[in-house]
Amino acid sequence: MPKTKTAFFCRECGNETPRWEGQCPACREWNTLVEEPAAPKRSASSGAPVNRAATDAVPVRLRDVEGTERRRWTTGLGEFDFVLGGGIVPGSVVLVGGEPGIGKSTILLQVAARLEAAGLRTLYVSGEESAHQVKLRAERLGEHAADVTLLAETELDGILLRAAEGGPQVLLIDSIQTVYSPSLEGAPGNVGQVRECAARLQRFAKQTGTAVFLVGHVTKGGGIAGPKTLEHIVDTVLYFEGEGGVDHRVLRATKNRFGGVDEIGVFRMTAEGLVPVPNPSELFMGDRQASASGSAVVAAMEGTRPLLVEVQALAAKASYGAPQRVSTGLDHKRLSLLLAVLEKRAGIPFGQLDVFLNVVGGLRLAETSGDLAVAAALASSVYDRPVPADAVFIGELGLGGEVRPVGQMERRLAEAARMGFSAAYLSPRAVPRTLPAGIRVIPTEDVRSLVRNAFS
Repeated sequence: MPKTKTAFFCRECGNETPRWEGQCPACREWNTLVEEPAAPKRSASSGAPVNRAATDAVPVRLRDVEGTERRRWTTGLGEFDFVLGGGIVPGSVVLVGGEPGIGKSTILLQVAARLEAAGLRTLYVSGEESAHQVKLRAERLGEHAADVTLLAETELDGILLRAAEGGPQVLLIDSIQTVYSPSLEGAPGNVGQVRECAARLQRFAKQTGTAVFLVGHVTKGGGIAGPKTLEHIVDTVLYFEGEGGVDHRVLRATKNRFGGVDEIGVFRMTAEGLVPVPNPSELFMGDRQASASGSAVVAAMEGTRPLLVEVQALAAKASYGAPQRVSTGLDHKRLSLLLAVLEKRAGIPFGQLDVFLNVVGGLRLAETSGDLAVAAALASSVYDRPVPADAVFIGELGLGGEVRPVGQMERRLAEAARMGFSAAYLSPRAVPRTLPAGIRVIPTEDVRSLVRNAFS
């Protein structure tokens, strides 16, 4: 029996090498090469079949391309359509990733049910659950999913055959790690299988105009399992985020060829499925205690959406050895930098204090506009005096203690005014020409003026 040829593939970039190396020669990542069976190379001279659909393609001028005005399909889930950029683009490939049990299968079944109700044909392919299990979930949801066509299959050729016969407008695969191609050796979910199956599904989507949704598992590090090329192949990458102790989920777009990136949609998990939350600021600010010290509010931007986020800080005397620095929702290196700035530029000592910081609601502050709110919350906890209850803090802190302006200030202040806030601490250079009604600006040049204005 002839020995199967193998090669080594990088999990990050998909590069192929003939032997194992500690570092991938293409992307320079360490310990990412895994051994997989090599795909046989087919050519016309060897008598193997050739894909005529690819060889028959001819170049055309862009002005001669038809179908550029195709209307998007809306699902009726406002937050889902918003993250996609306004709806589903025909012929697009969307990858949805997230932790186990976060709600990936639930929301895609809801999407399929709403599309069927709108007159669009769907095919839901389940590779992890039986038809009976999917039906039980459908009965629990309040979406009337009985009209959704279900296929319990994991072989790619069978999936594409049934899709070609039924002609669905939207194809949903749950999940891409369970699908395999019989033309490749190796178990489903390995690097070669995931890359080949995703590439063939992408070709199917582009040739037929079918929108394809792929559910992707995530690794312990939070990335999509499989090769990094999987995210390069698809048009849109969505991540489902959420903490175990909260009932809301955040759907975030990290890549979108048809809309903005870093857009978020917020959903509440209920017994009837995921319910969109049209006003996320109200959800995250609903339980805030304005009279408690160590709390400050920032108007952050998530994509194009302004969102009010509460930052909580607790500074207490260290009881054991070196002081602790614990941060949830903010990079711990950023926290260390802000602590050093407050100690050096504002004279607030943290050397003997344990510091705990939390961004409420399981959100993560990725932009620097939350620096001023973090500084205000830390100072409020040290002085044990609450900041003004009607104030938001917006600005980046430099190493010299100066407050720097951030972008899209008009939209941030408009959201703060809509939620009932009447004061904004920000850099004098960041004051917009037109202020929303009811908002007054408190110019804050540095951290010393922050402490003086907020706690005098």
